[in-house]
Amino acid sequence: MTFGNLEFILDFTMAMQKTTTPDFQVTAKVVYVESESRPEEGYYFFAYKISIKNVGHSTAQLMSRHWEITDADGKKEDVRGPGVVGLQPKIQPGQTFEYDSACPLNTSTGSMKGRYHFVAEGGESFTVEVPEFYLIAPTALH
Repeated sequence: MTFGNLEFILDFTMAMQKTTTPDFQVTAKVVYVESESRPEEGYYFFAYKISIKNVGHSTAQLMSRHWEITDADGKKEDVRGPGVVGLQPKIQPGQTFEYDSACPLNTSTGSMKGRYHFVAEGGESFTVEVPEFYLIAPTALH
């Protein structure tokens, strides 16, 4: 998996969650990046790949995102911003847009959920919900 200009060797099997709305299918694949984590310092690094597939009949542009990140202690963080990874892609019918990002946590487990705000070709706004997916370091399972 590539993250920015860095390439990581994945040390843990990818976990995958998927949701489908009438017009979009969103898939999240998560990996724990052991080489970037420092558990002894309470720093756990997760990388994730999001795939957004337009299964509808019209083009839509992803305008913004909102993530709700929760760690194992219940600490919540909201992340909002325009587009994703600096882009506001127009996704045509049948097209899939993918991007890689990351999430550091202070605990060995946590979760993310969120939503994407889109604008369709005709100017209509709509939201695509991303259901909760989990960030779990392998050491948390023992």
